[in-house]
Amino acid sequence: LRLRLVGPAKELVGTDQFGNKYYRVPKYESRAGQIIPERRFVEAVNREAYQYQIGDFPAEWDAWIRKKREDPPTIEEILRNENYREEMKQKVKEVSEKDKLLQAKEYEEGLVAEPSHTQVKGHASAPYYGKKEPSEDPTSTANIFQPGAWMPPGSGSSQDK
Repeated sequence: LRLRLVGPAKELVGTDQFGNKYYRVPKYESRAGQIIPERRFVEAVNREAYQYQIGDFPAEWDAWIRKKREDPPTIEEILRNENYREEMKQKVKEVSEKDKLLQAKEYEEGLVAEPSHTQVKGHASAPYYGKKEPSEDPTSTANIFQPGAWMPPGSGSSQDK
């Protein structure tokens, strides 16, 4: 009767090392005869959305919640994968250090040209590209300005011609 009226109760499937609890509600048929698919969800230790951080949920549990995998992960599987990820991080660090040493040796021996460190000022579309840049210092004509006396440069009046 409960199954028909409310639906099946949630089943605790497992917990992770952070204390999050993972549940599932199995597929069932509603009173109206509608098939309700299986639901999977997590009751997080940090219930507020702003408290979540990347990595609060193990990737294996995330895959189970999103139905990317059929069976929930085991603690052994999660620890094995975590150890594997740490080993890979260490190997990447070692390889990058060896690569930096090899590059330095190649630079010293002249086998590879060192990267050039050029500074580009301005942009090709700027009107002064390749020319002396306009001064960054502010200038003021406040003391000598006369209203109506200013003419744009190059416009010249007919008297100048």
